[in-house]
Amino acid sequence: MIRAVAVVVPAHDEVRLLGPCLESVRRAAAHPRLRGVPVRVVVAADACRDGTAVLARAHGAAVVETAVHSAGRARALGTARALAVLLSRTGGPAERQTWLAHTDADTRVPACWLAHHLEAAAAGFHAVAGTVEVDDWAGHLPATALRFRRLYEAHRAAPGAAGGVPGQGHPHVHGANLAVRADAYLRAGGFPSAAVGEDHALTAALEAAGYRIRRTEECPVRTSARRTPRARGGFGDLLLGLEAEARGPRRAAAGDGPPPGPARTPCSHPA
Repeated sequence: MIRAVAVVVPAHDEVRLLGPCLESVRRAAAHPRLRGVPVRVVVAADACRDGTAVLARAHGAAVVETAVHSAGRARALGTARALAVLLSRTGGPAERQTWLAHTDADTRVPACWLAHHLEAAAAGFHAVAGTVEVDDWAGHLPATALRFRRLYEAHRAAPGAAGGVPGQGHPHVHGANLAVRADAYLRAGGFPSAAVGEDHALTAALEAAGYRIRRTEECPVRTSARRTPRARGGFGDLLLGLEAEARGPRRAAAGDGPPPGPARTPCSHPA
């Protein structure tokens, strides 16, 4: 039984988008199916030059201020703070009773998000890997959204999806929609100190250790499609790459995104 939840959010100069993110987390924390389980929110403010940290505290979040210039490292630091707070309390929850949910500052979670996680935990799953929907395609070519949807569908239908095991769900991994029980997180080694791909690395380590991961398309989160990605090689770069492919030979302007290629995309679990 889960007795405590932490939601960890890395953020770099996110004063414009962090407020809606934290409001959505607050609504998810108030869901009646949580039955009063306390939810602690930790924002890892990484190299912020704006009011991100101030805004996070105004929303009641604990704040880790760092300058690692890495969403992956910031996510790991935020998780370490959450564990230190939750597990150090006398009479507090054990590792197996503590749930670590992760999202991004430019993302809004649905009201069912945490309730859905705890139902998976009650069913014996050690982690949940959810999906994302893009909030607004404004600023992108219509063909970019079409390519993204086709990419998502192609990965879902791929023979090797989710290990090629029927009924095991989608193959995607997103730091914006990923959760894990604390004991499994710690025994799998936690998030590695990586600039990008920390979500894939943790998921692979969990799978290698035999932990049960619920790959679900229920309760997807809504994330931004902004054209100025915070993390090189992350989700924003994927979208810029799709835009470059859509432009084809005309894609020549500097700053128009990375060149297209048969990349292992950030939205799919590596084979």
